[in-house]
Amino acid sequence: KLKIKEYAMKKLLFLICLNILSFSAIAQSKEALNLVPIPAKIKTLSGEFTLDKNTQIVLSEDNESMRNAVGVFNSLMRRAAGYALKITTDQRSSNTIECRINPSISNPEGYKLIVNKNKVSVEAQTPQGIFYAMQTLRQLLPMQIERPFQSNVEWKVSCVEIEDEPRFRHRGLMLDVCRHFHSKEFVKKFIDMLAYHKMNTFHWHLTDDQGWRIQIKKYPRLTEIGGFRPRSMILVREENGSITRTWENERYGGYYTPEEIKEVIAYAEKRFVNIIPEIEFPGHATAALAAYPELSCSGGPFNVELTYGVFNDIFCTKEKNFEFMENVLSEVIDLFPGKYIHIGGDEAPKVRWKNCAHCQELIKKEGLKDEHELQSYFIKRIEKFVESKGRRIIGWDEILEGGLAPNATVLSWRGEEGGIAAARQGNDVIMAPTSYAYLDYYQANPKTQPPGIGGFVPLWKTYSYEPVPAELTPQQAKHILGMQGNIWTEYIRTTDHVEYMAFPRGAAIAETTWSPKEKKNYENFKARIIEQFKRYDEMNWNYCDAILTEVE
Repeated sequence: KLKIKEYAMKKLLFLICLNILSFSAIAQSKEALNLVPIPAKIKTLSGEFTLDKNTQIVLSEDNESMRNAVGVFNSLMRRAAGYALKITTDQRSSNTIECRINPSISNPEGYKLIVNKNKVSVEAQTPQGIFYAMQTLRQLLPMQIERPFQSNVEWKVSCVEIEDEPRFRHRGLMLDVCRHFHSKEFVKKFIDMLAYHKMNTFHWHLTDDQGWRIQIKKYPRLTEIGGFRPRSMILVREENGSITRTWENERYGGYYTPEEIKEVIAYAEKRFVNIIPEIEFPGHATAALAAYPELSCSGGPFNVELTYGVFNDIFCTKEKNFEFMENVLSEVIDLFPGKYIHIGGDEAPKVRWKNCAHCQELIKKEGLKDEHELQSYFIKRIEKFVESKGRRIIGWDEILEGGLAPNATVLSWRGEEGGIAAARQGNDVIMAPTSYAYLDYYQANPKTQPPGIGGFVPLWKTYSYEPVPAELTPQQAKHILGMQGNIWTEYIRTTDHVEYMAFPRGAAIAETTWSPKEKKNYENFKARIIEQFKRYDEMNWNYCDAILTEVE
């Protein structure tokens, strides 16, 4: 009987402890519930801090970068609360958001955020870290922070201590504006979506067979001719669920002027988002060849492509073509201040090179083995020029073929093999394998979805991806810079559709690249992202809510 009593008491004690731990876990996760990506460390405290019109933002140093770090947050306060917070360097004991540069914080994008009843304290090594702390504070505030002014909102934040930093340096999304063009206003909105999720890279795919979207002053026909096509293919889902192809018979296209690009860059800089422009060489060149057919091996004529796929006509390797590429890249480099220029390198058929006297002569002259080594020669020449301008190149994993340029960063999309090979050679790598990171693929039952290119990458699969392949040694793994999602727009015509395909899978990529590996938990993420949907609604962001209705 005594043993039974002891067992019963132990069981009761166990259940009490389990309930206490469960309650603690719920309390712990409650404050993190709305935070995406989930912070590295979070500790909830008792009490709340209230922002009001007398709250001040106190900067440890007053400069443009620090004001950018708090600017988005303060603009939201101005719109939502009807007042902006005063920004000052004058210290005050309470009712402040203190933002201080602290060199002892190891990660340049990391931060510490402490919310107590009297004030909010933010520390970071750089203004970029301050910015990310303010994005966290934004998510801790009531969701009304995301909407236009409404009276009677109490701007309360639960007291909390957060220490946070990103796991990877490269965290981003790519947007193809060639197959379907999107305005600078939408590009800005897309950058807002990245910044909200602590992503730091916008890969801007600017040239392809179906359109050349960046104005190059030395070659005006690139946009005058290459920027437009006479009609566009669209997909229509019939009532019976089948998909038919049809045509929108209107002139279609557009491009960005240098002034518009500078405006977008300035907008991104205030949100600490780096823009990587992509100018495709040597393949996906039809729009450029339509404008300047002499750049081809055959001489044309060509038309901007109406359909989608891989096309045989690519840039020839004539010497004057390298002059063309250097002139184009010079204007691109003058516009974009970032470290990287993406030069494409993917899906470049060699059939024209095999039958081109100029290309075959160059192969002989340079002692190259074949057309694959000719592409390597091509990429290495571009790399040498780009590096002479103080920049680095990124290319799709096909740039490995024929020998990799020595300092090129590889964007691994055809699975992980290219990334693994590049990392083993000592080159930096960004992971974006199709089976996890291609956000133009269906994310739910295709019969319930807008017509698309095919494939299937549901939210859980994107979230499950681990960017560091197990095959790499710890030293090789250091070359994995991070991961990005790619949004190709062959059949994504509208901005609503872009947003729908980008999120919440983009949020899954944000958490994968920001949060510690051991903190990732899909069920927990789902709970938090469902809460985030409410904020997306406030911001007028479209998104796929299939996780609410479909069995995964």
